[in-house]
Amino acid sequence: MRHLWSSIVGSWGTKMKFSLPVYLWFLAMLASMAFLTKDKLGLYLVPPFLATLSIFHFLPDSAIAQPYAVIVGSVAGAAIGTFMTIFGYGPLFAALGAALAFVVIHALHAYHPPGVALALYPALLHTHPMFPVRVVLPFAILAVGSAAFFSRLSSKWPKYPMPLREKPFAPPSTMN
Repeated sequence: MRHLWSSIVGSWGTKMKFSLPVYLWFLAMLASMAFLTKDKLGLYLVPPFLATLSIFHFLPDSAIAQPYAVIVGSVAGAAIGTFMTIFGYGPLFAALGAALAFVVIHALHAYHPPGVALALYPALLHTHPMFPVRVVLPFAILAVGSAAFFSRLSSKWPKYPMPLREKPFAPPSTMN
């Protein structure tokens, strides 16, 4: 049984090294929420924002970590959640907002999982109507910019963002 457990951990477990600069960056970015939010809303934003920072550091070459997906996906998710508050507040409207955000940000080719989570917040926490612009957009830009900055500053930091492709994006063709 012990060998099975060590095989599972060794094969499927994450292989990350401790990095004090990265953890200090996480702390500084999360502390920046104090300047972006009032009424302790920042405490509730820790999960999606920390997920975004984790994606930057541990999956920097994935599509969900790239600047377009992070900024557009996060802001669109929060905006859709804010739009849903026109119809009401509570878990039902939060869930409908998240479902709609999932579809919309996927259609925008901006899928970023924390963006879907951010769609929950307006209906659950009664955020300000400018929440997507006053809170989510500045944090997304600050996070993307600082990750790109530190990537160029330190060779130990993961390379970020991924270089743009040579060919422009073209949706898959449909066969008739």
